[in-house]
Amino acid sequence: MKKLGMIAMSVLLMTGITAMAQDNRILAKPQNESSSYTTALGVKLWGDGGGISFKHFVAPNRALEGIAYFWSRGTRITGLYEFHFDFVGAPGLKWYVGPGAHVGFYNTYYDKYYPYGNSGSYIGIDGVLGLDYKFTGAPINLSLDWQPSFEFGPYRGFVNSWGGLGIRYTF
Repeated sequence: MKKLGMIAMSVLLMTGITAMAQDNRILAKPQNESSSYTTALGVKLWGDGGGISFKHFVAPNRALEGIAYFWSRGTRITGLYEFHFDFVGAPGLKWYVGPGAHVGFYNTYYDKYYPYGNSGSYIGIDGVLGLDYKFTGAPINLSLDWQPSFEFGPYRGFVNSWGGLGIRYTF
């Protein structure tokens, strides 16, 4: 019952973040459309796994990103709210930072790296810091980021190994 409550709380948290991020104004197109995008779908490669990444701008400099990570020890679903900033003199290159949340479903076993076994469902809060590049004249976007997080639960805590290289098709 406790795990069900944690999952429900994480879903409510992600829903709240999404609702706060929505803006009633019409989405303004960025001025330099050849080196920017509104929506992107692709993969995110990281460590010993990878995931599916969906990113959508809700305003010219604010984006929502959803990532479903998969690897040998489980699945993790992450939602991020990102603030994007330009680099002067570097068209198409931006840096971004923001908060987020996740829910992880882990199936680990007892070994020297996980001495307590971490199987189960856990929720956590995330941060993100990264670079985002949109190729001019091509529907391709690359990103490289770091996503430190704090996970709640027994034998959980700060994790600094999330993030990765994103390769996406832009719409």
